[in-house]
Amino acid sequence: MRSTPPFPARRWDGSPLSHRVRRSLHVSPDGVSRLLRCGQGDRCHDCGNRIEWYHHGARRPVRLHPHELPTARVPAVCRWHVSSGVAYPGGDGSGWCRLPHAAVCPTRDTPPPSPELMGLRRSLAVNTRRLIDAGAFTPCPASPGSPAQRGDAAACRPARPVVQLLYVRYLAARPVDKIQCIAQTRRRHRCTNTLLSLDAPAGTWTLVPVTATSGQLALPAAVMALYDLSRLPYAEQLRWRTQRCPQHAAIPTAADLAVADWEPFDPLAHHEHIHNRLPTRTRRPGPTGRTREAARP
Repeated sequence: MRSTPPFPARRWDGSPLSHRVRRSLHVSPDGVSRLLRCGQGDRCHDCGNRIEWYHHGARRPVRLHPHELPTARVPAVCRWHVSSGVAYPGGDGSGWCRLPHAAVCPTRDTPPPSPELMGLRRSLAVNTRRLIDAGAFTPCPASPGSPAQRGDAAACRPARPVVQLLYVRYLAARPVDKIQCIAQTRRRHRCTNTLLSLDAPAGTWTLVPVTATSGQLALPAAVMALYDLSRLPYAEQLRWRTQRCPQHAAIPTAADLAVADWEPFDPLAHHEHIHNRLPTRTRRPGPTGRTREAARP
């Protein structure tokens, strides 16, 4: 028995009919990366629920809900469709569509754009609580209502800092000392090392005008804390951009097991992650794997 029925060899009038052979999606054995270029599964760093990464043209990959939803339940502004492994905003004319995960993420303060999606958001919130109770997911300690977001001097440590490297400003998904390498180890697990290491030079915290690096005008009378890596050598900045630790940066054949967490910084879309004071201290990993407190440069 075949999963796909065979195509007819001729048309209704007897003329020959040619068919394109369908090829299943697989990872090339000679490729460096082990990531599928469409539908790369992952988990949300904020809520722990499953997501799928899809490429969106020349922009950064987008996070979509792993299941399709009826088009009638999703507002027009939140409809996405996938064609040939690439995600496109808007519907494709069918009765089903994809939904961005940010619209139903239970950690967001803003409610879903439609009442029909409230049930989906509640189910994701229940699943997040189950993951936390089972110990399979640990939420980020710095939430939007925590002292770190309010700018208290006792805990001024951005949960998602703004980092500048290769003349571009990015929004990191984790604190600077928690950004993890995405390379594959010999045991086929993700590397547990962090990008910030005592064996490599580190960046410096500085206050800069609130603006992106794409020619956007700065907001009036506003400054933000920025982790600047532009003074480091090009090889070091490239290592941070590819999100690899110093050990795996020297092994170009090592595979990638995750998508890089860098997101192009937009001061208007990411205004809740802007901090107007420098962190009080920076934590760097020590030689034994533990972290030690170091004075701010």
